[in-house]
Amino acid sequence: MPSPWSSSRDASPEVSRLLIERAHEELVAGNLDDRRLQQVRPLVRASWERAWQRRVGAEGLPPLDFSEDALEAYRTGHPLAGVMDLIRSLLLPGSAEDSGVVVAVGDHAGRLLWVEGDLRQRVLSGEMGFVAGANWSEQTVGTSAPGTALALGESVQIHHAEHYNRLVQPWSCTAAPVFDPETRRILGVIDVTGGAEAVTPQARMLVDATARAVESELLVARLRARSEAPRGSERSPRRSPRDTRHARLQVLARDRARLEVDSAEGETTIELSARHAEILLMLAVHRQGLSAERLSELVYGEGASPDTLRPEMVRLRRVLERVSPDLAPQSRPYRLTAPLETDAQNVLSLLDRGAHRVALSAYPGAVLPESASPGVEEFRETVRAALHEVMVSEASLDVLLAYAEIPEGQNDAEALRLALEMLPARSPRRSGLVARIERLDVE
Repeated sequence: MPSPWSSSRDASPEVSRLLIERAHEELVAGNLDDRRLQQVRPLVRASWERAWQRRVGAEGLPPLDFSEDALEAYRTGHPLAGVMDLIRSLLLPGSAEDSGVVVAVGDHAGRLLWVEGDLRQRVLSGEMGFVAGANWSEQTVGTSAPGTALALGESVQIHHAEHYNRLVQPWSCTAAPVFDPETRRILGVIDVTGGAEAVTPQARMLVDATARAVESELLVARLRARSEAPRGSERSPRRSPRDTRHARLQVLARDRARLEVDSAEGETTIELSARHAEILLMLAVHRQGLSAERLSELVYGEGASPDTLRPEMVRLRRVLERVSPDLAPQSRPYRLTAPLETDAQNVLSLLDRGAHRVALSAYPGAVLPESASPGVEEFRETVRAALHEVMVSEASLDVLLAYAEIPEGQNDAEALRLALEMLPARSPRRSGLVARIERLDVE
């Protein structure tokens, strides 16, 4: 079968490569108001500014996040491992070794798990660190198709000099994120890297179609597994703890937390009671474990008796054993022995890594907003304070303005004043900010 890349026509950037290179030099030097930047595609310019704000180096190799053994173990259990043959058949039909392009598949964090395709191109791209195990997120290499596609949640094409890292500028690439077909969280990214043939309109359509085909295949495989499973097996407490691949607790803007468990049998989602949500969140935040007395205080308040907590722990264990036995808390001290990710901690991690825009988009609202548990209130304030601190000390103007539109930002006078200072003198947005600041001053 012939390669789908062999007869592609050239794709031209919107402006000349020389202009883009000069605009890039100005941005890296900190001249964000240089007029040439206005002639760069808005998508690229915004990505460059995010990279500059995060102090991403304009040269250098990406970090290797996995050793060879760790990479093999991680990708074997990754949800996209089972659809790699489908990806190869759609993007690398026939002889992959002389296809002319490199096809890479990465995880939700931008770490490349598989890098295949044209042998010569793989050797050349390997010199810039485009290899399995390397981290190609925007936070580490700046603007690139895989990293920027993950940051924006949509397919992206990056032409030559539009890359933030100078070592990557000889290349062009198209990438599309892959979403979980049921929860819609990002599972990974599919990227095609090469010359001009990798950024044609046809290339984008093909990569997009491949991502959608992968999502459909994942959904079909899950439905088939569920239909073939013995009746009632999803409630069986006898499953091996090793069956759980990933567990995530959603507590942002939710009064009743949502627990998602990805196991060998598929993905299971349950809604927890308010009390169980508070207990599980405290155990996820305090990974070192908590005494019965301390957990009681965090959940019920100062002076609470552990006797009040113990019946709830029994009920919580029963709930968790039906969906993920290895998440059932251990005692003395109370603790989780299996990894449990929370959406709130993910926001904190994104803020720490400088992914301000992504963190803001991942923050739909406060942690368990109706909870009055002291531990939850403290953690809620920790997340809110971290978001505020990053916004007023590090965020770019567009991110700061986006923050000003969410509930926390609408009443953040310091952030509003900073945005007002950063806005150009003739910006039409100034009057709205002034009115909001004056209203807060009166209140």
